Amino acid sequence: MLDAVEHVEMRWRNEMRTLDFAVEEVPPLDVQWPVEDEIQSAGVPLARLLPAGGGEPARVVLYRRPLELRALDREDLEDMIHDIVVEEVAHFLGLDPETVDPGYGDGDTDD
Repeated sequence: MLDAVEHVEMRWRNEMRTLDFAVEEVPPLDVQWPVEDEIQSAGVPLARLLPAGGGEPARVVLYRRPLELRALDREDLEDMIHDIVVEEVAHFLGLDPETVDPGYGDGDTDD
């Protein structure tokens, strides 16, 4: 995930300074907070954008196990994580994913 975040931060560092990132093993069973944005596969959350509140910044949370189970191999996992990070940052910034990263969705995160 750090590589994907660093890739996006190259263009959006100032805009992302109030956004945190985290990885959790699995999504919580009972969500007690409002979910701003959620990316799902077969009804299982892969990531969520949690809004800022209570003195805490907004946070993108990726769920490791569901992502690993959906990836074909390491390269597929890296591409999936990159696209999810781009999508969540785009949602946070109110932009299209292609604006956040012109390489979004092409499977190539090299500059």
